[in-house]
This record gives sequence, C-alpha cells and structure tokens, in this order.
Amino acid sequence: MERHFFFSACALLLLAASTASPARIVEHKFYVQNLTVNKLCNTQIITAVNGRLPGPTIRVQEGDTLLVHVFNKSPYNLSIHWHGVFQRLSGWADGPSMITQCPIRPGCKYIYKFTIIDQEGTLWWHAHVSFLRATVYGALIIRPRGGHSYPFPMPYKEVPILLGEWWNTNVFDVEKLAVATGAAPNLSIAYTINGWPGDLYPCSENQMYKLKLLQGRTYLLRIINAALNHELFFKIANHKLTVVSIDARYTQPYVTNVVVTAPGQTVDVLLTADQPVGSYYMAATAYASADGVLFDNTTTRGVLAYDGAPSSTTPLMPVLPDFNDTPTAHKFYSNLTGLVGGPHWEPVPLKVDHEMLVTIGLGLEPCPANTSCKGPKLSASMNNVSFVRPTSLSMLQAFFFNVNGVYTTDFPAKPTIEFDYTNASINNNIPMLFAPKGTKVTKVKFNSTVEIIFQNTAILGVENHPMHLHGFDFHVLAQGFGNYNPATDRKKHNFINPQMRNTIAVPAGGWAVTRFTANNPGVWVLHCHLDMHLPLGLATAFVVENGPTPETTLPPPPVDLPQC
Repeated sequence: MERHFFFSACALLLLAASTASPARIVEHKFYVQNLTVNKLCNTQIITAVNGRLPGPTIRVQEGDTLLVHVFNKSPYNLSIHWHGVFQRLSGWADGPSMITQCPIRPGCKYIYKFTIIDQEGTLWWHAHVSFLRATVYGALIIRPRGGHSYPFPMPYKEVPILLGEWWNTNVFDVEKLAVATGAAPNLSIAYTINGWPGDLYPCSENQMYKLKLLQGRTYLLRIINAALNHELFFKIANHKLTVVSIDARYTQPYVTNVVVTAPGQTVDVLLTADQPVGSYYMAATAYASADGVLFDNTTTRGVLAYDGAPSSTTPLMPVLPDFNDTPTAHKFYSNLTGLVGGPHWEPVPLKVDHEMLVTIGLGLEPCPANTSCKGPKLSASMNNVSFVRPTSLSMLQAFFFNVNGVYTTDFPAKPTIEFDYTNASINNNIPMLFAPKGTKVTKVKFNSTVEIIFQNTAILGVENHPMHLHGFDFHVLAQGFGNYNPATDRKKHNFINPQMRNTIAVPAGGWAVTRFTANNPGVWVLHCHLDMHLPLGLATAFVVENGPTPETTLPPPPVDLPQC
C-alpha cells in the first residue's frame, strides 16, 4: 500500500511537470590555486578551486553536456575526477592521473567535456592526485531532465552537505612524508561540514555550518563523504531521515536515524522539519572498523535552526554511535534496496561472463635502499598484486594507441594462494605479508557481465574498505562477514531489488558480491577510496574492449589532452 501511494504521488508530479526542454551545454571555469585560510587556530595555505572550500557546486540536468575549463595555477600536478559519472564514450574525461590522462602540470589548463547520460542524483568531483582531494572537491548535482520529476514528493529545498577532513598542515606534505618513511599518514585533526569544523574544535565557535528550517517543510539533504580516510556516522538530533538515493541511484525509501557513508559515497535523504521550533545539531564522527588502529576521534557539527527559534537556545545534540559500532554500520549498508521500476533502474544481469574473487587488504614492502625509510613500508594489494601506476604514458593512451609495456592483462581472477582470509594467524606467515608490485589489469569484452566478490583479509588487521569502480555502477547482491562461502552465501543473493552503487563499503573482516555490465570501452580503475591506501597499491583496472560499431568504440583523445 505504501509503495502504491509512493508511485501515485510520483505520477501526479509527472502530470504537473513542464514540457521537456532540450539538453544544454553547461560551462564552468575552475581556477585551482593557493588560498590562505584561518582554521583551528592556524593560518595556512591550501589548494582550492575558485577561492572556495568546498569548491563550486555544479548543477546539471540529465542529458546535459558539461564543459569544465581547469586552470592549474597551483604548484602541484593535478587532475579532476568526476566521481560516479559513467563517461559513456568520454573516458578521456574521467580524470584519474596516469589511468586516463597525464596530470595537468602547474601553469597549464585542460577542458573536461562529457555528457551526463542515464543518471540522476548526487555525485561529486575531486582532485585525483595525491592528498589534494582534502581541499579540492565539490558537489555535482544531476536533476531529472525537463518534463521528468523525482520519484518522491518534491522537497521545499535541496541542500548539499559535504563532509570533509582537515589537517593543520600542507596535505601534499602529509602524503610525501608517509611515502618517504613507510609509515601511515599523519591523522587529520578535524572533520568538517561544508568546510566548517564546528564549535567542538579550538577557535571554531563561529566556524560552524548553519541551516535555517521552516517548520513543516521537507528538505532534500544531499550528503557527500568527501573525507580522505574515514567512514562517518551522521545524525541529526530528534529527526528521522528517509534515504531516497545513494550514489545517484534511487532507492526504496528507507527510514533511519543514522546515516553511514564511506569516502566517495553519497546519500540523499528527506528531512521533514516536524519537531518543535528550536535548534538541533547535525553531527558527524568516525566509524573506525580497524581494531587498534589510530584514527581521528573527533566530532564535527552544524546547526539546524527552525525559523523563530530564539538565538539563545542551546541546540540539542544527537547521541552518536560508538566509533566501532559495526552492527549499526552493517545494518544501514545492507538494508538499502533499489527502486525497481524507478528512473534508470536496471535489472540484475543473470548471465555472468567473467567471475572474480578478489582479496583486498594491507601488507608490507621492503624499504628501498639509501632512503629515510626505517623497517618495512606499508603496502596494500588485491589478489596479492600491489598496483603501480605508470609514469610515462596513461593506461588509456596505451589502450587506444596499442602501446605495449605500460600494463599487462594478467591480473588474477582469484587469489594466487588460497588461505583462511579472515583468520589473523595469517600474520605469522611473513612471506604472505609481502605482495609483488605490478601494473596488472583485467581485459574483458564489450557488453560482458563481470561479477566481483570482494573478500577482505586479516593481513595487518581487518578493516572496512570502500571500493570504487570508475565508469560503472554495480549491483550489490549480498554482503556479510567471514570468508565468502559459495555453498551457503549464494542463497543470500538479491536478484530482485538490490542496491546499485559506484562505491561499496566491504564489511570489516567480510565480503561483498557485486555485478556490472562492461558496456563502455576504455580503461577503468577499481580502487580503495581511502587515500592512504591508493598510493599503497590497493587498486587494479578493467580494460573494456571496443564494441562492434562506431557508437561503441572509444573516440580519439582530445587535442589538448595533457602529456607526461
């Protein structure tokens, strides 16, 4: 009955929608340069876009073509990734450095051009070089094309909520030091909401995001986890939230009092201002699943103030989950389902052409000779391969121009050595902690179906890993804990209404089953969206062959494509 009402409301909105409008060209200019800021009792220079943190919000309709002129006036190499955008036949604009392009050098510029096809909802953009993503990021909001509407009642207002992470130092140097010493990167000292740390931090009483609400109105909060290395719990005191979309994919409405997001993920929620007139804190804090590992154990908060609430009112504070509350995180992640029959819904492909079981986790590598590194360095791997990005030519250029020696197509479809993946005793087997380096990818035919079973390992400890696939969304068929067991766990697969995502938080000490159709030729990186793990090698890529027609063949690169 509830579902019938839901679609009835949607139908009424469709009848009232305006006449369809033609697709547009939406143009932006990004000036990436130094910006002096004062936060947390400290004045420092950061890298930012157009003098803002977060950077500009891009608003488009489905079907629009986006042109973004990026002028790199910073002292660093740079590229921009349009996180979650399919990039249908526009893989040259995807952005990951040395995967689809060489970086934009300081003093140079590049125009990203692509069309938004078959997508609606909240995505985002960010730097894809080094830790620059800490300050170079912003929202990418895709509304339905003219004549179409949301599959839920129209909200009174839409509000981007970008959750970030803050260091009182140059973030480029944070990664540089970690790479040189082999240690984990220095922790952030704060989280932020729309660039503001909130009043729980030093010198931040007046640096807090505030949102004014009208009682009785419903708001669409577009929540983006732009943090580098932390999954986050998000709550609003005394208010329920209704999830209606994740990663720009509509969901069955799911009512919750807490949202959990991994870095890279987006969650759209409806918030109804149905509480007494007053002020209420929204707050975000870490979900840290790795046992015994240090993390930024702080809390950022903003204020929701109802119109008419006295300024002297002390806001109510939500009760946040414990940092290691894996049951709450898993309940949220696993209870989301897709909106069958909604806009851009895709049924699960039932025939699988390429099956993969992929282990993910940390490891070690020897220190290079004659360096400041002391002891083994941190590393990471997938199926015992630690990924190395090329340095002289991007992988997409190598694919298009048929250049050998940039990558090999022998990434293993299953672990080269089978073991009890989630048993901590593996750490007693020292050779298993060291994975060989390589630029190994998986080559698949156009329009083939790929199933990836992600399996976390206990090497150096279990941890929840957010795995992001460029160029595609995947169905999440099932997720659980321990070692994946085909005999029993296949019975848990949801083929009816599974959620679709571009970033999956693989449970700590557990597994997740995903499936996607490789319907876009090019090179698409698959990697952990914890920025401390990508440089360590927790990545691989898919090379999708061209299809049989010009309409399914990757076009030549733009003439202004950056060169190495």
